Amino acid sequence: MLETIYKYSTSDDKAVEKLIMDDNVNYIHMVFNKGEGMPEHFSNSNVYMNVIRGRLSLQLDDQENHEYEKGTLLQIPYNLKMNVRNFHDETLELIVVKAPAPQNYPKEE
Repeated sequence: MLETIYKYSTSDDKAVEKLIMDDNVNYIHMVFNKGEGMPEHFSNSNVYMNVIRGRLSLQLDDQENHEYEKGTLLQIPYNLKMNVRNFHDETLELIVVKAPAPQNYPKEE
């Protein structure tokens, strides 16, 4: 077999699954229920967030919280403060792609 197969969860249980973490790209599957999310952090690469289901509550740097529904693809630049949450009853499911992979992102001097 020439291809590599990756499996991810299909349940509503909280998940942060780092499916591909290689030199080229990071590909992460996330599932959050109401009140769950990621700890506040800074983007360590160009980040692409694809809302698969539910509604994403996202605050970047000092701007107010914005809401994004399923079917939305966001591009978030490098080195922005991020607060990713689900404030809604419906389960939130995201695919997050970081490119280039953070270890290959040019370092600021």
